[in-house]
Amino acid sequence: MLHADVAGSTALVQHDETLAHGRITDAFRRCSSTIKDYGGVVHEIRGDALVAEFARVSDAVCAALVFQKTNVEHNAQFSDGITPVLRMGISLGEVIIADKTVTGAGVVLAQRLEQLAKPGGVCIQQAVYEALPRHLPFDYEALGEQQLKGFDEPVRAYAVTAKDGAEVPLPEPHTWRKGVIAAATATALVLIGVFAWWQPWRPTFEPASLERMAHPLPNKPSIAVLPFDNYSDDPKLDFFASGLTEDLTTALSKAPGLFVIARNSVATYKGKPVNVKRVAEEQGVQYVLVGSVQEADDKLRITAQLVDALNGHHVWADRFDRPASHVFAVQDEITKSVLTELQVELTMGDNARIRGRGTSNLEAWLLLLEGYGELQKWTRESMTRSRELFEAAYKKDPAWARPLANVALTHWFEAKQRWSTSRAESVRLGIDFAKRAIELDANDSLGQYVLGNMYFLIVQPERGIELQRKAIALAPNDFSIVAGMAMRIKDFGQEQEAIQLFEHAMRLSPKHPWWVLFGYGFALHLVGRKEEAEQTYKKAIDIGANNARTYARLAAVYVDLDRMNEARVAINEALRLEPKYTVSKYEKAYPLNDSKRDAWYKNLLSRAGLPE
Repeated sequence: MLHADVAGSTALVQHDETLAHGRITDAFRRCSSTIKDYGGVVHEIRGDALVAEFARVSDAVCAALVFQKTNVEHNAQFSDGITPVLRMGISLGEVIIADKTVTGAGVVLAQRLEQLAKPGGVCIQQAVYEALPRHLPFDYEALGEQQLKGFDEPVRAYAVTAKDGAEVPLPEPHTWRKGVIAAATATALVLIGVFAWWQPWRPTFEPASLERMAHPLPNKPSIAVLPFDNYSDDPKLDFFASGLTEDLTTALSKAPGLFVIARNSVATYKGKPVNVKRVAEEQGVQYVLVGSVQEADDKLRITAQLVDALNGHHVWADRFDRPASHVFAVQDEITKSVLTELQVELTMGDNARIRGRGTSNLEAWLLLLEGYGELQKWTRESMTRSRELFEAAYKKDPAWARPLANVALTHWFEAKQRWSTSRAESVRLGIDFAKRAIELDANDSLGQYVLGNMYFLIVQPERGIELQRKAIALAPNDFSIVAGMAMRIKDFGQEQEAIQLFEHAMRLSPKHPWWVLFGYGFALHLVGRKEEAEQTYKKAIDIGANNARTYARLAAVYVDLDRMNEARVAINEALRLEPKYTVSKYEKAYPLNDSKRDAWYKNLLSRAGLPE
């Protein structure tokens, strides 16, 4: 893969926008022509960047060096300083190509290498260097091992130039020309040969293995939406790409005929090269949706590809060059295309839920995304700031329910944590905002879920369960809602249902957060599955639950198993982490809302050695 961009393109455009765009376009036209002369295929021209594919590394390097030489000669005729100079990177790696849209590790690596190149230079990875025939008239400058963004292991890189006075080899005749000549005398044989060589039934990349799947495939189409890549240098587009990923995941998660992996479970792949096979096997899905966002003149270019990992083929791909304000229409098109390709049949009610009453106001959407970022810090200050942003989003679009539901969520969390000056007022406001969200959009699953949370908080579990079951019906793949309901109902005598919900949530999010295991372990203990509860708490600690309350729960299990020495070790660890932790502090935070069960659990903690 070859990736090229224009060094200092912003400065050129600022100097004279019209002239700069014209000369940049001409540079890419000339570069594309050279690439084709050497047998390469130009897949995309992305704003001020170009992506191309070659069958041989020697062709890629020769084309790059020839263009760089001729571009210097071409620019010599201009005296106004508006002279586009390209940097180029060349890599070997896995790629996914569909409808002239290309993504994958090979493309990302070529882009990172291009960023190491000097203006007018060419940078290659070690694998390319080793594959080049030694007789070629090239000089190499070792750049050492480079730690490139998105790659766990360092990459050894080289700058390559033509030897002084040497001519870069001319393009060789390509096999397809010979095929055309042969076709003139043996058309039928050639057609048979071409079909046998092409083998459309074969995968286009190494398929995922059912045997290596971390989880069995669901009995319905399963998909993971990977974080959309930002292919520009503008960090603001990271924010935009994250919002696009979240909205697509949310929309697809509302389809009852689809199994959708939670966004937090795929967040670990953000900024890393796409490896569809690995994603599918780790998440236990057949399909993977990959995409990117970048600037293209005064528009955004959004690409999306649906890949069948199990069969090693791309299923669908498209590219959208639209103004930023059209992002919502693009989301709808991508969602519709995915559901169509996966043959997910929707009722009119399903369609209404998936589309929801969203927004077409870009400012409101961006404010909501910023609010999400603050909310997920889960601090007093961030909770206040996120609420301000959600309220601002609502003011920009008073017909949009989602900001109001999020305002309600902040009030619920403050009341739950007892952060607010008046807990009763936080409860009142939370209920009010959640109801207003539902009035605007009865299909808003978050509004139903948060209102249910408020009723649990004021110990009206029947109403809370009713609302949260409705929320799950509206968004059956929403990890936060499924896991959240499990966390609530286990404390109100519904631990068997909670276990089922926790297990469904963990399948939706194979890379789930520690608090899911914290709640799951407790539900297991409540139904007498003590050994499983012990192992679950240990797993929770391994992935981040290194806190007093987890060790206290582990100690309670040990007491129930009559393993008192281990119980005391666990309580000592809890008190090391939080010296003032007590039974009453635990009980206040995690009541079981039943006097007998509360007394039973309090006794376990006391016997383990936790102070009253």
